[in-house]
Amino acid sequence: MFTSDPRNGLPRRQGGDPVAVPLWKQRGWRIAAGSLAAALFLSLVAVVTGGDTPEPLESTFARGPLSRSAQDTTGRPAGCDTDDSDRATPDAPPAEIHWRTLGGTRVPLSPVAGPTQKTGAVLWCFAHTPTGAVMAAHVIPAQMTSPNWRVVTRDQVVAGFGRDMFVSQRASFSDARLKNHKNGTYAGFLLVDYTSTDATVDVLIKSPDGSYFTTSVRLRWNGGDWKILPGNDGGLHTDLSSVSGTDGYVLWKV
Repeated sequence: MFTSDPRNGLPRRQGGDPVAVPLWKQRGWRIAAGSLAAALFLSLVAVVTGGDTPEPLESTFARGPLSRSAQDTTGRPAGCDTDDSDRATPDAPPAEIHWRTLGGTRVPLSPVAGPTQKTGAVLWCFAHTPTGAVMAAHVIPAQMTSPNWRVVTRDQVVAGFGRDMFVSQRASFSDARLKNHKNGTYAGFLLVDYTSTDATVDVLIKSPDGSYFTTSVRLRWNGGDWKILPGNDGGLHTDLSSVSGTDGYVLWKV
C-alpha cells in the first residue's frame, strides 16, 4: 500500500520510508506521431526538422542532481542507495509497481528498482540491476515533453555528439505543440542485452487504435546511474516498428 510523503509528495509504503518513485525522431514522425504520441519516445525528428542552434546545456540551465552531486565511496551520487542484489533477467514486472502520469504518459515506477530519488524535475537513482535498466528505459524518455527537458537531458542522457543532436532537434518543438498529440501506452518490455555497464531494452507500445509497436532503448551506467545512450543521429531510441502482438514480451499488468 502507498501513502503520500508530505515532504516531497512521492509515494511511500504505508508505515515505511519514502519510496522512490521517479516519475518518457523517430524518422517516422510524420506517420507515427499522431497515433503514438510525441510524449512517448521523443528523440524526435532530426532529419525532418532543422531547429536552431541549441542553447548550451552546461552554462545556461540549472544543474540537476547527477551533474552537481559528489559521488560517495560506492560510486553512486550522494543520497542514492539501491538494492543491487537481483541480477536476474526480469521475466515478470517488478513487484509493487506504482503508475503515475508523466508528461501525458502513464509510466511504471518501482520502489526497489527505482528511481528512488526526485530532485526538482529529475527522477533518478535506478538500481544497478537488469530491472533498474528496464525502469530507466521507461521513465527517462517520458520527461522529454516537460518544460524542464533540458535539465533531464543533461543529467540523464550520456554526453556527446548524439546528445547535442537531440537537444537541437527537441528545441525545434514547442511544449504546447507536443501536448496536442494522443499518447500511446507502455504495454511491455524485453531486456535484449545486459552487462554492468550497458543495456538494451525493447519497449512495447500500444497505440490508441490498439496497434502495437516496438522500439529499442540503449542505456549506459554513467556517473553512478543508468542514462540513455543516444544514437549519433540524436535518437533516444530506434525507429518504431510495427509488431503483430505481444508474444515474447514481459507485459505490464495494466
